Amino acid sequence: MIAPTPTPPYYAVIFSSTRTEGDNGYAEMANLMVELASQQEGFLGVESARNELGITVSYWKDLDSIKKWRDQSEHTIARNKGRSDWYQSFKTRIAKVERDYGFERE
Repeated sequence: MIAPTPTPPYYAVIFSSTRTEGDNGYAEMANLMVELASQQEGFLGVESARNELGITVSYWKDLDSIKKWRDQSEHTIARNKGRSDWYQSFKTRIAKVERDYGFERE
């Protein structure tokens, strides 16, 4: 599903990753992170897809909201577990969305 976002500007956190073998609790933690992120002030939405490469884009009101999410205690635990168990490699990028447009068939 495409996240419904407000009129720009807003921010996108783009998380690209390759996984290690096996689930090892990953799916459960990923679902929990989406649930917790959606409760954070400034959270606007999320989109995610995974094949060999996983890409999750979360949308945020401002940089302060992103920092607060980064520092959230359970998110910190998940990041550490990602480094030790779940990811072969990853990269996080933060971008300011200055314009968006789209189409939706009814």
